[in-house]
Amino acid sequence: MDEEYDVIILGTGLTECMLSGILAVEGKKVLHIDRNNFYGGECASVNLTQLYERFRDGAEPPKELGRERDYLIDLIPKFLMTGEGLIKVLVYTNVVRYLEFSAIATSMVYNSGKIYKVPSTPGEATMSPLVGVLQKLKARSFFEFLQKWQTDPAAHGLEGKTMADVYSEYSLNEDTQEFIGHAMALQLDEKYKKKAARDTCQRVIMYASSAARALDDNRSSPYIYPQYGLGDLPQAFARLSAVYAGTFMLDTPVDEVVREDGVFVGVRSGDKTARAKQVIGDPSYFRNDVRKTGRVIRAICILREPIPKTGADSAQIILPQRQIGREHDIYVTCLSSQQKICPAGFYVASISTIAET
Repeated sequence: MDEEYDVIILGTGLTECMLSGILAVEGKKVLHIDRNNFYGGECASVNLTQLYERFRDGAEPPKELGRERDYLIDLIPKFLMTGEGLIKVLVYTNVVRYLEFSAIATSMVYNSGKIYKVPSTPGEATMSPLVGVLQKLKARSFFEFLQKWQTDPAAHGLEGKTMADVYSEYSLNEDTQEFIGHAMALQLDEKYKKKAARDTCQRVIMYASSAARALDDNRSSPYIYPQYGLGDLPQAFARLSAVYAGTFMLDTPVDEVVREDGVFVGVRSGDKTARAKQVIGDPSYFRNDVRKTGRVIRAICILREPIPKTGADSAQIILPQRQIGREHDIYVTCLSSQQKICPAGFYVASISTIAET
């Protein structure tokens, strides 16, 4: 460990492992350290015993839940869209060769006391009960505009426009705005309406392109999930880093991030110090240099049946904030043995939102 490196990376979350892999491919000498004895950090996939150690003070899991090794439960589940940037990075770096993905059966949204399937195409969107009869033509005009803007942004500019401006331009009411902004663009609250329209429009386009690809593959939703859990993603990038001579040290305490004249220059573990031109790490390694901006609340549930009224063994359900009297949306996910994260006959649901009190 007493060596000079180009980069020292602390923590093995997805972001850290992506950087490790990319920097190693670029020829950098990388040292990657994690205090834990597993990959993934706060976004790790854990077995049943690890889950109970973390959230039930080490209590023994009920025997009726089956074998611990049959579970790979994600602490922070995230459904992926085939058109998003992370998938492009996986393909570009060829890390995708280490992974297998499973389709998510359905995507749904809560509206007026019921859950509805989120449409997979702009055409479906204009036929959905989520868009009112008088709004369908207006919504179609909006989606046609997005297609033109995607082809030639300069000729159909959004410069200087907020998303609220765009909604007003196409006379889209609150229900249609909610469908577009929350079910398709996955905005968590209403603040996006006051921001530049470009980001939300790009999100809608990504959703539509992912959904179109899903239809080509005979899938009913634009979402996919790595088999054996999200923990395989950081491990896949770690493999890439190792192939290009990256050095990994798990179960290694970080006693000090060394500074000289206020600049990070290395890391000390016990009586050994590694030096580097750059030190990168997740926030938990820099407690005195970060500030809390919010809290996320999560609940993990092990079920014996799929979520009622979804008709599917895997699903995402979005509860928009306006429908439930909150400032932020609530997300519900459900996974099953199809994603190889639990035994057959069981389902793992996760509920998450941003704390408001």
